[in-house]
Amino acid sequence: MNRFEGKTALVTGARTGVGYELTKKLLAEGWQVAALNRSDMVAGDPLIDAALRDGRMRVYKGDLADFKSLKAVIAAIKAGEEKIDVFFNNAGVGTDGIFFSPQGREMHFEVNSVAPYIILQELKALVAAGDDKIVINTSSNSLLFLKAFDPALLERPTVFKKLFGPYATSKMALSLWTQEIAGAMSAEGINIRSACPGPNKTPMTEQPAMPWWLKPFVKFVFPLPTKGAGLLYKAAFGKHRGTSGVFLNKNEVTPLKFSAQGPRVFQLVDGIYRREFLGV
Repeated sequence: MNRFEGKTALVTGARTGVGYELTKKLLAEGWQVAALNRSDMVAGDPLIDAALRDGRMRVYKGDLADFKSLKAVIAAIKAGEEKIDVFFNNAGVGTDGIFFSPQGREMHFEVNSVAPYIILQELKALVAAGDDKIVINTSSNSLLFLKAFDPALLERPTVFKKLFGPYATSKMALSLWTQEIAGAMSAEGINIRSACPGPNKTPMTEQPAMPWWLKPFVKFVFPLPTKGAGLLYKAAFGKHRGTSGVFLNKNEVTPLKFSAQGPRVFQLVDGIYRREFLGV
C-alpha cells in the first residue's frame, strides 16, 4: 500500500508555477490534492488530468483578493474535504504598481498576507483533523533585502518598488505572523513554517512586476519551478519537520530582522479577519 494513500494536501495557487509542480509531485507520490485556484487547471498533463477524472484531485475556485469570493470557496472546501494532512498556503501575487483589493487594501498585502491568515484560521479544524498537521506558508527571500519595515504602511503604502517594495513587505508580514502564531498552533498539534521556494522561472517572475535588471536572470539563470516545489516539499517533510514558526531560506532556518514587529503584524491581520471577515 502506498504510504501516502488516503492523505490529502491542500495547495493554493496550484494552477501554475511552483504550486503546479508541487501538485504534480504530490500526486505522483499518491497524495490526494485539493487545489484552491482562481480558475480551472489547464488540461494536458496526463497525471493531473487522470487525478481530476478519478477524483484524487479536486479544484475549488475563488479569488483570494475578494472576501465575498473567499468566503464562498472556503465554505466549499469545508463541505468537500474531511481533513487536510498538509496545507501549502502558496498562492501569491506580484504587480507592477499599487493596486487595491475590493476591501480597499493594497493588493500584495491582501493576497500575500491577509488571505493566507484567513484561510488558515477557517480551515484550521481540517488541518487539526489530519495526520501530519503541517502548514507551509510560501514566503520570499526578498524580505531579507528590506532596509525598513513599518506595519502601518502595509494597507496603503506610499512608495512602490518592484519586488523589493510592497511585495517584499507583504512576505515579511506573512513570515512575521507565521512566527507569531506558531505557539498557538503548536498547542493544537499543528506545525507551521514559512519558506522561500527560491527564484524560479514562473509566470509571476516573467511578468512586468520584476525589476528590469533581473529579467535577464529570470530568462537565463532562474531554474524551473520544479526546484521551488522541491524546497517547499522539504520545508514540509524534511529536516525541519519538527520545528514551528521559523522562516526557511534555501531550506535553512533564517532569522527575520524585524521580528520585534511581529505582534503588531499579527494584531493587524487578526483584526482584519475578525472585523471584516467574521464581522465581530
